[in-house]
Amino acid sequence: MSRWLLLLALATLPGCGQRQSALHPAADHAATLMSLFQLMLWVCGIAYLLVILFLGWSLVRRRAVAETGETGVRAMLGIWIGLILFGLVILAVGSFLADRTLGAASQKALRVRVTGHQWWWRIEYEAGRGRWIETANELHLPMGLPVTLELRAADVIHSFWVPNLAGKMDMIPGRINSMTVTPGKTGWFRGQCAEFCGTQHANMALVAKVERPGEFTRWLAHQAEPVAGEAAGRAIVEKGSCAVCHQIRGTGAQGRVGPDLTHLASRRTIAAGAAPLTRGSLRGWIIQPQAIKPGTSMPPSDLSPQDADAVARYLEALR
Repeated sequence: MSRWLLLLALATLPGCGQRQSALHPAADHAATLMSLFQLMLWVCGIAYLLVILFLGWSLVRRRAVAETGETGVRAMLGIWIGLILFGLVILAVGSFLADRTLGAASQKALRVRVTGHQWWWRIEYEAGRGRWIETANELHLPMGLPVTLELRAADVIHSFWVPNLAGKMDMIPGRINSMTVTPGKTGWFRGQCAEFCGTQHANMALVAKVERPGEFTRWLAHQAEPVAGEAAGRAIVEKGSCAVCHQIRGTGAQGRVGPDLTHLASRRTIAAGAAPLTRGSLRGWIIQPQAIKPGTSMPPSDLSPQDADAVARYLEALR
């Protein structure tokens, strides 16, 4: 018995972390939902407690309850109806206020497009004058400033969910759903696709970094810069199949099918969190991506081991 209790306790530990937890809000959107959850928990908890108390009292005093007659029963029913209506009014008002808060988008918010693909995230930041800066799989946000996330899907239905920052919202092909988030705490927060979207749904992770406005501005300016990199690896990328699917600004690689690789080495992982960003992981992904993420749209490479290593070295330097 003690062994089963220990296993149950261990199974609940992952929910105690703060990097992917709705119980530790780090933005106004998540804080509003947390407040609504607490209100519902209190109202429903008190109602449940009263039901149990009166049920216990009626069982203990069943003879006395029977002797109260029809008038007493009607009085108790009236009290219960009043309590239920009062609780429902509180929940309705709380839900209305939360909905109004979540829908109050700022006109001066930074626009960020997030597009779900099988199985990775395309992220684009508005840079003014119709210009957008593209990255992938890591979302950077400025603390204290509103950001409107425009959520889209390129293939099937996905769902955007970074619990610390916001609630879930579906990403539907042919439709744009949006939410405005104002982060309140710096740090790294993990997100996840929350709608089953295929065989690698569980490996479609998203990492969000909230940083101070100055740091975010410098990061975004750096992301807008083109890169060159080491000549040998660059030549292989530009002349091979990599350039057909991927973009590296400042080079001949201008593909739009897969993730933008311009500043790949500034990210923490590859393949939407499937592997850490190391030279070994890059080599393995280039040679046989199906071994790391079965079902991914990226085909195996026909590069020789030497060329694959040169490309991995090249990508590892794209900071």
